[in-house]
Amino acid sequence: MSLTSDQMELREADIRKHYPAATALLNGFEHAPRIAKAVEVSAERSPGVSTKRRFRSTTPGLVTRRTVRADGIHLVERIEASDDGDTLVSPPQATTQQAIRRAIAIALAVAEAYAEQTPLADLKRANLAGDLPIARKTEFSELLTAEALITSHVLGNALAYLMSSHLGETTVDIGEIEEVLTDNGQLALHGALWELDQTLAKHAPDDAHMIAATSAYAEQLLEKATLRAQSAGHLAPFQNAAWHIEADDLTIRGFEPASKAKSTTLTMTFKKPNEVVGNHIAKYQAMKLAKMVMAYDFDRRLNPFAELGGFIFTFMGDGKPGTGKTTLIQMMAGLINNYCQNAGYPFRYQNLSTDNIDSYQGKSGQNAKAFINTILDPSVIGFGTIDDIDQLAGKRGDRQSSAGQLEITAVLMESFAGANTVVRGNCTFGMFSNYPENVDDALRQRAGARFLVDGPQTREDYIDILHLLMGRNHDIPLGEHEAYAAQEIKKAVAASFESHSRPHEEALLQVYDRVEGQIGQMDTIAKMGAYLKAIQQADEQFTGRAIKNITDAVKVRAMDFELPDEWMENPDLFLFRDYDTKKAMIEDLRQPITVEMVIQEINRYADSEFRYADKSDEVAIENAVREMGRMEEAKRRYLEGNG
Repeated sequence: MSLTSDQMELREADIRKHYPAATALLNGFEHAPRIAKAVEVSAERSPGVSTKRRFRSTTPGLVTRRTVRADGIHLVERIEASDDGDTLVSPPQATTQQAIRRAIAIALAVAEAYAEQTPLADLKRANLAGDLPIARKTEFSELLTAEALITSHVLGNALAYLMSSHLGETTVDIGEIEEVLTDNGQLALHGALWELDQTLAKHAPDDAHMIAATSAYAEQLLEKATLRAQSAGHLAPFQNAAWHIEADDLTIRGFEPASKAKSTTLTMTFKKPNEVVGNHIAKYQAMKLAKMVMAYDFDRRLNPFAELGGFIFTFMGDGKPGTGKTTLIQMMAGLINNYCQNAGYPFRYQNLSTDNIDSYQGKSGQNAKAFINTILDPSVIGFGTIDDIDQLAGKRGDRQSSAGQLEITAVLMESFAGANTVVRGNCTFGMFSNYPENVDDALRQRAGARFLVDGPQTREDYIDILHLLMGRNHDIPLGEHEAYAAQEIKKAVAASFESHSRPHEEALLQVYDRVEGQIGQMDTIAKMGAYLKAIQQADEQFTGRAIKNITDAVKVRAMDFELPDEWMENPDLFLFRDYDTKKAMIEDLRQPITVEMVIQEINRYADSEFRYADKSDEVAIENAVREMGRMEEAKRRYLEGNG
């Protein structure tokens, strides 16, 4: 693997020189916990056997396991105790020991490199000699805190990465870790390894659970260190650089979690564009988006479309049942999968489903966050879908929404447009629903684009879909009809966009006609702004986020071109070019923004919001009427019974 411009090679010799120290930590060290509490200690394992104090697991059934000696932390013994039935070290145990030693050595090497890049190394030497100036004590303390955070994060990051390929189907919920110390790098290591030992004592009755618990602990450690780092100083030298470790194909890039760039194995039935009948705008935008995401530059970790504007990070597809939402997903996933296979890029597709809702408090949110992180991974091309989002994500204030559904809503809102959301352009998320009016308003507005999945509409559409679904096992003639001619995408899309020159929803059409009657043709920004204000007065949910989504959609229209198929078929023409060249090639294809584009996108977006609001209000009214009818009937029966 070639290094990118911002990467430095972390030499193997610089890592291996820390092996003796790492091995010593595995064999044993002393640590008195400062924040966390040790597992419960019992005076003896069983009456009359021993009077030596030993750590005793609180997990039922594990009280007879061999545990660590009370005179220190011995991770090697703890790991080997995961299978008391065998006196030899098992392969999973050996793998875990090797991974921990390797992660410790990498953490020490990166911390050492950081110290040499900053004044920390000189201040350490001065402090050791007793010559540390009083004026620099605060700086020294802050640098030690930074070193501790870096050490903890790299330890967790490297360990999670090294263990990832050994994980099986066993999962472990280890709870929240606590012993994350920030005094200095050495103490941070001691605290982390002490708590790892405690974690294994409680959650590793066998090798499978040991692997899962070690990985779960590593994931939590890197997340905790990342959160602490948000308020710490002197971290720029670490955050702005990347260290690549050739032997492990591991890149430590600031506080980003490292992961192996693996594709997911897709078993879905892919659909070709001509097999999607109707849904012209949705199909067109999905086809464009499939090619847009392929423009992502793995070296720069940025997509030119994300920089120039016009990249769709989140979109919502809504329509009646049976109009083709699943088919649209199968088409888009199939296109991206084929493009990635041709270019040799890793591709991940994942769907967040109702299986991810868990009755255990906090678990639903964890499942949603894992889904988001899997797709966001900057080392892959990702496509994430949330089908039937109205069932999955709860609506705040709705008494029928479960705690798990509300957890998922919170995670999706923070991930799609939160303070820490970074759109690199390597992935996109699609939310689909038959009943978008039941989706939380704030979450729905985080969908930057709207795909109206309305299915077949015209006579030609219905002939095409019948012809398609009938297959070939018949002799019925087609008749006077040119198969799929109505699905010619450019002609159909042009007509669809043109239809939005005036609103479709009756309530919005009244606003449009009133504003146009007052100020005339909307051909300036001031007049279009007046139209937007009038929409807001009619629908208070039409906020600044709606304006951003509209302008993003306008920028997408400015990119109203489809990257040539040859660029996808022959990666050397575009995909394998450097970032600046790809950006210039895209800019050459960009079109000017027109008044018609802006009006059409305002109407498209506002139509969808009015459609959702009308449905939502109507459903609420119907439910209220039904409830009143029930109460009236209950009252009548009650009075009859007491009469």
